[in-house]
Amino acid sequence: MGNSYAGQLKTTRFEEVLHNSIEASLRSNNLVPRPIFSQLYLEAEQQLAALEGGSRVDNEEEEEEGEGGLETNSPPNPFQLHPPPEGCCTTDGFCQAGKDLRLVSISNEPIDVPVGFLLVGAKSPSLPDHLLVCAVDKRFLPDDNGHNALLGILSNSGPPKKRHKGWSPESPSAPDGGYPQGGGNRAKYESAGVSCVPQVGLVGPASVTFPVVASGEPVSVPDNLLKICKAKPVIFKGHGNFPYLCGNLNDVVVSPLLYTCYQNSQSVSRAYEQYGASAIQPISEEMQLLLTVYYLVQLAADQVPLMEDLEQIFLRSWRESHLTEIRQYQQAPPQPFPPAPSAAAPVTSAQLPWLASLAASSCNDSVHVIECAYSLAEGLSEMFRLLVEGKLAKTNYVVIICACRSAAIDSCIAVTGKYQARILSESLLTPAEYQKEVNYELVTGKVDSLGAFFSTLCPEGDIDILLDKFHQENQGHISSSLTASSVTKAASLDVSGTPVCTSYHLEPHSIRPFQLAVAQKLLSHVCSIADSSTQNLDLGSFEKVDFLICIPPSEVTYQQTLFHVWHSGVLLELGLEKEHMTKQRVEQYVLKLDAEAQTKFKAFLQNSFQNPHTLFVLIHDHAHWDLVSSAVHNLYSQSDPSVGLVDRLLNCREVKEAPNIVTLHVTSFPYALQTQHTLISPYNEIHWPASCSNGVDLYHENKKYFGLSEFIESTLSGHSLPLLRYDSSFEAMVTALGKRFPRLHSAVIRTFVLVQHYAAALMAVSGLPQMKNYTSVETLEITQNLLNSPKQCPCGHGLMVLLRVPCSPLAAVAYERLAHVRARLALEEHFEIILGSPSSGVTVGKHFVKQLRMWQKIEDVEWRPQTYLELEGLPCILIFSGMDPHGESLPRSLRYCDLRLINSSCLVRTALEQELGLAAYFVSNEVPLEKGARNEALESDAEKLSSTDNEDEELGTEGSTLEKRSPMKRERSHSHDSASSSLSSKASGSALGGESSAQPTGLPQGEHARSPQPCGPTEEGRAPGEKQRPRASQGPPSAISRHSPGLTPQPDCSLKTSQRSVQVSVTSSCSQLSSSSGSSSSSVAPAAGMWVLQASQCSLTKACRQPPIVFLPKLVYDMVVSTDSSGLPKAASLLPSPSVMWASSFRPLLSKTMTSTEQSLYYRQWTVPRPNHMDYGNRAEGRVDGFHPRRLLLSGPPQIGKTGAYLQFLSVLSRMLVRLTEVDVYDEEEININLREESDWHYLQLSDPWPDLELFKKLPFDYIIHDPKYEDASLICSHYQSIKSEDRGMSRKPEDLYVRRQTARMRLSKYAAYNTYHHCEQCHQYMGFHPRYQLYESTLHAFAFSYSMLGEEIQLHFIIPKSKEHHFVFSQPGGQLESMRLPLVTDKSHEYIKSPTFTPTTGRHEHGLFNLYHAMDGASHLHVLVVKEYEMAIYKKYWPNHIMLVLPSIFNSAGVGAAHFLIKELSYHNLELERNRQEELGIKPQDIWPFIVISDDSCVMWNVVDVDSAGERSREFSWSERNVSLKHIMQHIEAAPNITHYALLGLRKWSSKTRASEVREPFSRCHVHNFIILNVDLTQNVQYNQNRFLCDDVDFNLRVHSAGLLLCRFNRFSVMKKQIVVGGHRSFHITSKVSDNSAAVVPAQYICAPDSKHTFLAAPAQLLLEKFLQHHSHHFFPLSLKNHDHPVLSVDCYLNLGSQISVCYVSSRPHSLNISCSDLLFSGLLLYLCDSFVGASFLKKFHFLKGATLCVICQDRSSLRQTVVRLELEDEWQFRLRDEFQTANAREDRPLFFLTGRHI
Repeated sequence: MGNSYAGQLKTTRFEEVLHNSIEASLRSNNLVPRPIFSQLYLEAEQQLAALEGGSRVDNEEEEEEGEGGLETNSPPNPFQLHPPPEGCCTTDGFCQAGKDLRLVSISNEPIDVPVGFLLVGAKSPSLPDHLLVCAVDKRFLPDDNGHNALLGILSNSGPPKKRHKGWSPESPSAPDGGYPQGGGNRAKYESAGVSCVPQVGLVGPASVTFPVVASGEPVSVPDNLLKICKAKPVIFKGHGNFPYLCGNLNDVVVSPLLYTCYQNSQSVSRAYEQYGASAIQPISEEMQLLLTVYYLVQLAADQVPLMEDLEQIFLRSWRESHLTEIRQYQQAPPQPFPPAPSAAAPVTSAQLPWLASLAASSCNDSVHVIECAYSLAEGLSEMFRLLVEGKLAKTNYVVIICACRSAAIDSCIAVTGKYQARILSESLLTPAEYQKEVNYELVTGKVDSLGAFFSTLCPEGDIDILLDKFHQENQGHISSSLTASSVTKAASLDVSGTPVCTSYHLEPHSIRPFQLAVAQKLLSHVCSIADSSTQNLDLGSFEKVDFLICIPPSEVTYQQTLFHVWHSGVLLELGLEKEHMTKQRVEQYVLKLDAEAQTKFKAFLQNSFQNPHTLFVLIHDHAHWDLVSSAVHNLYSQSDPSVGLVDRLLNCREVKEAPNIVTLHVTSFPYALQTQHTLISPYNEIHWPASCSNGVDLYHENKKYFGLSEFIESTLSGHSLPLLRYDSSFEAMVTALGKRFPRLHSAVIRTFVLVQHYAAALMAVSGLPQMKNYTSVETLEITQNLLNSPKQCPCGHGLMVLLRVPCSPLAAVAYERLAHVRARLALEEHFEIILGSPSSGVTVGKHFVKQLRMWQKIEDVEWRPQTYLELEGLPCILIFSGMDPHGESLPRSLRYCDLRLINSSCLVRTALEQELGLAAYFVSNEVPLEKGARNEALESDAEKLSSTDNEDEELGTEGSTLEKRSPMKRERSHSHDSASSSLSSKASGSALGGESSAQPTGLPQGEHARSPQPCGPTEEGRAPGEKQRPRASQGPPSAISRHSPGLTPQPDCSLKTSQRSVQVSVTSSCSQLSSSSGSSSSSVAPAAGMWVLQASQCSLTKACRQPPIVFLPKLVYDMVVSTDSSGLPKAASLLPSPSVMWASSFRPLLSKTMTSTEQSLYYRQWTVPRPNHMDYGNRAEGRVDGFHPRRLLLSGPPQIGKTGAYLQFLSVLSRMLVRLTEVDVYDEEEININLREESDWHYLQLSDPWPDLELFKKLPFDYIIHDPKYEDASLICSHYQSIKSEDRGMSRKPEDLYVRRQTARMRLSKYAAYNTYHHCEQCHQYMGFHPRYQLYESTLHAFAFSYSMLGEEIQLHFIIPKSKEHHFVFSQPGGQLESMRLPLVTDKSHEYIKSPTFTPTTGRHEHGLFNLYHAMDGASHLHVLVVKEYEMAIYKKYWPNHIMLVLPSIFNSAGVGAAHFLIKELSYHNLELERNRQEELGIKPQDIWPFIVISDDSCVMWNVVDVDSAGERSREFSWSERNVSLKHIMQHIEAAPNITHYALLGLRKWSSKTRASEVREPFSRCHVHNFIILNVDLTQNVQYNQNRFLCDDVDFNLRVHSAGLLLCRFNRFSVMKKQIVVGGHRSFHITSKVSDNSAAVVPAQYICAPDSKHTFLAAPAQLLLEKFLQHHSHHFFPLSLKNHDHPVLSVDCYLNLGSQISVCYVSSRPHSLNISCSDLLFSGLLLYLCDSFVGASFLKKFHFLKGATLCVICQDRSSLRQTVVRLELEDEWQFRLRDEFQTANAREDRPLFFLTGRHI
């Protein structure tokens, strides 16, 4: 082939394949040689996939022609891809001029009819529901006397003129088959739901017949065509013009689908225009038609063409012919390729008929080609003639080609095969039309002939006579024999003596790990919506959760959901209901979407509107149901009120806009909600997690979910338990009857056949063995097990058979017939027949209700089962009707899922998976399925042989080895081995595990009865080797090709179903199973009954280990079990839902490796909603993305537990909201209570709101620290009284220091302070995030003042948002910041807080509680955040509307002391500035407000204690604590009389353990912490120590007191502090300066000897000092350890020396208040950075123990020596050289030095 690419259609390759094909067809004995199409296009697939650099497309679907089931996708949306041609109608109900055509409008408007014209109404058989009205020239109409009109048939007239402003399909701008001609018909076509057929039908609009644009002579359809042909031919318009049809139009179906497919494939290359490949030519019309012929030729006799297959074929052909150009644009960087071969010579129109005929010549006349000379009309006439003459009996497809025109070709394809034509014509019906047709056939009595035919199917000639006769003969006898169930067995008995079944137990309601995981996933998605910057969900503003569950209008689903809600306890957990709720209350939370839904939904909306602080979750369960747009309802307002209900309710403006409604769509089939126009963001999709990853179970569950993929897996080789089966006998009879009754719909025929089978089987099992021949083995097995299962259980538990009859009228027919047969057989008390329809509840007979009540121990006599789950253990046939299941769950006793009647001609992925989802099941995880199946007698082992059955061991062994050798063989046989197709589909777990179709003797007995071959030799009867030979086409004409298992036998030989095949002789080593060979007359049933009686165990025992067995129609079975090359079931690549369509035929195929998320993205890219879909208009709503922010989608397999998961989600969501409104606050008892000084003075005015100044001055100061955070701090001795060491509570061990402090969880009140995560409507503006406002601009202002002690000018920076500038004074020219405005002491306004609040903070930009809007109750206040320079940007980002005070960069590594120091100094400087400024306005300096607030960044709530005292001096009083706003507390304190006489005011720290004694006295003179109100005027000369990191507030308190100033704590006010685990002092990490040293640094390493080789640390010297003293001060003060009688004397400072050492604080300032120390002997002396006030004479006042130690701390070594000399320390203290130390800092980090000595 040179350098031509594999698969490229070169001329030489084409000719070579063509000649080979012709030669092969002449020599071959086979019916179907390998067609040209396969050789040309399929062999090259592997190379093509490897060559293409782009995404892999799974193109191997035609791997075996016989596999069938080509990938089915559906035609793209033609009118989405291109703009419609000018003049074409584009809007439903409006003409091209924009006029409203709807009757509602037209009836109200006068219509001008031109002179000479008449309004004429016309009926069309294609539109039975429509009347077409048009104005017609009178001359063209017959006159009153019946004279002919001008309008007539003019022979030989080339084509009619185009209609005014119309267009014809051949016009180049015609959309791809979008709208057919025929004005009024357009709307019908547009909105028609596309039905899609798995491997059996075409996806297309649901119009049965269809006037298409025609040319040339009309073609007359012969009368009696249907009668002659036994099926309506389906004619697909192809290329070019299509002639008019006239005559018997009811007997043909015309469809534009093929035309649409051709058009779409013509436009395929546009997808590559983005790459610039505009020169690529589309596939030619000739090639399209030729490929179509090839495709039809290789279809098996039981296959039906699919448009998607053709699209993929065209796509591949086109891609192969343009491979080089495509790759150039797909691969970057471009790879070097050999030069492209010259383009293949195109097929000309002259060659086309010859090539098509040549291609068709190899198919045994299955495809017939007719060539026309002038127009298609002659070809169609010829085809009708051949049909009537019976010359096309073997022909399935007629291809008509007219290639006479030089420009283009005309073509059409007629489907004439009876099987294919029937399926195709039925597939074009919408579900509504399908039901209408069935109804019509039932109502008009068309089915009577079918019923009459069936009644004759019995040996006596009339079934009913036989039944009556049996009834009379056996009345009373049979019932007693059948009810003699095995009570005599050794069954366990309960106390009352009634038998008990150990297998029967109703499952407790528990949440499985998977459900919990899904609930958590849902929660995290809701949180991510809330966390996004879009502000679409404010979780912080919600206090509780409420919900409404919307479900389809199914009474059973409704009751089932109520049951789930009731038993989940969610209503109690959400606080929506009280303990004893009624069912009526639960009903408020579940909405059935029926006619009454609107009222209930309005109440829900009203409720959500009235409760803005409740988060409402609107759950739309079974969300794929009813996606009809409300526009459709508006258009046809006379239609069913429930049409479009979901759209009208869930998508209404109120739901979309309500900020407190989250919509959760829940479905097993989310595909229709995953289109290009979906409202749900892909990020808001939650998919059920896979059960295992890389073979490891992700969640340990005791049950394994058994869903569609597991069912399919069970059919594969190596499994003993095929759970999916089909019934070939049933299918054969249906096919034969279809030919006999061509005018009846298949659904009617299938239903009647199946009901007949059930009736015959019931009769056979009940004692009429002759009826075995009139049923199938499958139905017999079901019936036997149904009747026998109650006998195996001491309680009579049985199994459920689900009989799915989608069409309700047919379900009623089935119910009546089966009930009649049951009554005549006296089986009414043996099993129940239940007619289940969505509209009605469950109706069960009294006898069975009594049984259920007994089993479930229900005492309520009024109880009735309301859900199918409550039928657990009831032997019954559930006839389950309704076009779609609505989420009804079935009990574990379901053993057979009979889906043989599902509508197999009209399937989409959703419909198919929905039907199969009925069988989804949980099996016990304890027993592996395989072992269980092989070791126990289970239902599907029905015909397992025991060793006594003369089993041929040798052959059996060979069978099993054969299987090992060819594992693929069995898999293939399912779809296309005529004899073994049904066998392998039910390969019912033979004990040997042998290849059933290959080794007849290894088969279970019953398999022979299932052989579908009614005539001719059966394959099983042959010797084992014969199977291996290829089947030749010899044998009688009725022998069927290997592609058609039993679907085309002669009618007469198949009507008795499989009775003959039952009698086929088989190898002697097998026991014979047939009615004629001697099963004893006493045995009610053949072999299938034997195994049942072996196992005397309840059927429920098996139920927990084995899922139900599912019977499918053959077509559906083939679709489900066949897979593409990636292993994806063919069914998965169907059109996903009838309400969507493919966006383009140019799309990749789904792959098995795709996750749910990838599948979602695939559908979002490649599907668009149809015009009647509720999402159709979504893109037009303005936003490009169109996603709704509060909408989520939960998808998971059917029956897996989604309801439980979303109810659990509601619970965890509620818990989280409660948690969001809760906070952990420190809850610790005050320390050192027992050390409180008992003085003579107490503040006894218990009811004073403010302290009385004179009384308060007399109170002694309490030196002892009571704040629990200082539990590890040194005690401060305050009196000469000694403190016994045991009085001091034992301090925690060092390792306990970091134990979590005690906290309590508190509900946030409406007065709480918040962090950045809180955003509610009220404080949006306060925070600066309000959408109406721009992000707040702010300006940077420098503010400098000099401070002598620092010896330099301090430069601070303010960041002031524009909205806060009114708090400041700026100089008029220049706008320089001058001062911060201060109010007057005399101001009495309650509108604002006088004191500016300063909050120093570090590392808490997200978590600091700086949002004081609610705490201040909305009052105006000035709040300043004090931040370090390096954190300025991040704080500004999170708090754009807050004033920031930025500390100078030298304080970047400083502690809180520096911030406090600068706040106080700045405030005093500002006070001076304000006094000067306002003095000019005539205000006295002392009238300016001198207080500021310094607050921690973790103060969250404030409380007040209300005291109810019996009397002023009484000891008896009661008190309670309540939450109040900070505004309330501040305004109370600020209003205190004589307030300016107090230096420092504070609050108690809240604790739940607060004692009455602590709040009895309203005021204390003691330490204040956390939240202080500081008088900067009085404390002008008392400074914070700017170097301090720890205990700086204690140090400052002592300084203030010693200066003679008043500290007052308001005991009746308390502050709660939130536990914040990030930032604050925790942000200081002490690490080594040597980067590679990762070892932890312990406090002992914080100091070292000067000039030593010690590792230096990267930490401030002051921090190292304080930390070292806290942990290791006993090294310096050994005598002081636990020696509280002899404290360490600490001069002018308080340093924490650890809890084991007490200190005595004294101030060296003149006139200081100090405690009397004359009697005290000190164990040590601490001199820290002492100033000039400390002199030698001062120190000589104090007395020390012998051996007491001294520690002097200075900035450098020279200062150390100077201090020793100045204070004359060497007189009393002894120093040694080695007693000098420094902090472990490098010289550039300015270490602190200290010297220790001993007292002489």
